[in-house]
Amino acid sequence: MKRIAIMGAGSLGTIVGAMMTKNGVNVTLIDANKAHVDMLNQAGATVTGSLDLKGIPVKAVTPDKMEGIYDIVFILTKQLVNVPVSKSLLPHLSEESIICTLQNGIPEENLSALYGKERVLGGAVGWGATWEAPGVSRMTSALTAMRYDVGEQDGAITPRLKEVAEILNTAGEAVIVNNLTGIKWTKLIQNATMSGMSAALACEWSAILDDDTAAKAAAYIANECVRVVRRRGIGLENIVDDWSFYSLEFHDTHSLKSAISWIKEYFKPHRKLKASMLQDMEKGIPCEIDYIVGPICDWGKKYDIPTPTCQTVVDIVHEFEAGKIPFPDMSLLKRFEFYPIRSCEY
Repeated sequence: MKRIAIMGAGSLGTIVGAMMTKNGVNVTLIDANKAHVDMLNQAGATVTGSLDLKGIPVKAVTPDKMEGIYDIVFILTKQLVNVPVSKSLLPHLSEESIICTLQNGIPEENLSALYGKERVLGGAVGWGATWEAPGVSRMTSALTAMRYDVGEQDGAITPRLKEVAEILNTAGEAVIVNNLTGIKWTKLIQNATMSGMSAALACEWSAILDDDTAAKAAAYIANECVRVVRRRGIGLENIVDDWSFYSLEFHDTHSLKSAISWIKEYFKPHRKLKASMLQDMEKGIPCEIDYIVGPICDWGKKYDIPTPTCQTVVDIVHEFEAGKIPFPDMSLLKRFEFYPIRSCEY
């Protein structure tokens, strides 16, 4: 039986590992949080929220306790720690070992440089969770959203890709894609839009969906993202059938209202989700804002596409992390200035 590992057994990794173990996969959960690892080994993995699992007997280790060679490793750590993680993981990989990143953002190029492009597959997670306590994670999305999109970087459909999908099918629904870049950018827009606002306002997604100004700001973020995607020639893919993220671009008042309505309806199954970036901010540790919303600003500057709403989100988080402002709240909506819709034209 092949040896599978989940590197980064936090909110998502704990749930994925529990479900894989429950369904017979030989998987090891690897995490730097020793208290969490100890509790997982002592009492098993517990999942609350929309998924109810109690005391699933998982195998967990800290990175310094890794042994032998892992055949397939799912990466769920923050991108901030990709370099130190690679240094600890590389001695436990063979030439045939597979790295499948399920990280937020677009980490494939970075991981290819660290592990070798021939090793790296990419994936996008379509659901969310919150880490509650050592050994306990809460599923915050509906079970119907428990989906993974996985693909080779060159779009090929390979035997190893099918094998990875088969393993992920034990923890939800895995969908093989031939346009990984399009899927990853679709997911990036989703996270920049909702998780970005969640971090900037320190709230669950429900607060954004229920506040007209916050939902409008989310629509402006999405519009900026789609403009960058179009300029780069990337073809977005639907994560949910019949729901196109191209619907989020607008050029007049009517299409803006449509984009806001789209956001409020599309994200209903994820109302209880709280951005992992916000969870990091609450813990007082650096978050991934530069990997989630930052790329939109960077590409906007390269192509001379204004991204003021994305930049406001990045600025708020940076200012909080630098100690320049108190912990964010909904009052920061006043910092979002909505530029004239005519400036959205190409």
